Amino acid sequence: MKESSAEKRSSGMRRFRFFLIFFPLAALIAIVLTRSRSRPIASPEPIDRIVIEKSQRTLIAFRRGTEVKRYRIALGQNPVGAKEREGDMKTPEGYYMIDAHKPDSDYHRALHISYPSSADSARAAESGVDPGSDIEIHGLPNDADPAKFPPGRDWTAGCIALTNDQIDELSSLTPIGTTVEIAP
Repeated sequence: MKESSAEKRSSGMRRFRFFLIFFPLAALIAIVLTRSRSRPIASPEPIDRIVIEKSQRTLIAFRRGTEVKRYRIALGQNPVGAKEREGDMKTPEGYYMIDAHKPDSDYHRALHISYPSSADSARAAESGVDPGSDIEIHGLPNDADPAKFPPGRDWTAGCIALTNDQIDELSSLTPIGTTVEIAP
């Protein structure tokens, strides 16, 4: 028995409607799943540069000029502007380097940043203040409840904070001497 042209059109329209609904929905689900999942860095090869964009609350890891990972971060409790003195709760701005992996940190893993630079120290001296020190990229406080540190809330005294899983990953790929740019 032959299908009539009206039945063919009706069947074709049903298929067309199915695809109109199914494919956009499938694409949306794929996008949501991809963005919500933290993807590990593809290669165990060390990174060579870290860029921190304070206004975007992001830390970007690079290897030979190519972005390999992007993390959401928390900053000092007074995040606008560059660190000027000890206790101002600001995260520094400028060019630094990772000068140590700190095993004795009060936080879950820490990468120590070479703050203050000579320019930071000179600026502070002109103002007659202590520039501060001990700026790190670190995880949560040791034995902390992660629920008390929601994403998007700045809580450090001037450091850059990641989740514990993120700092584990970043720390394992960050050698001493890695350059760090902290931009407004």
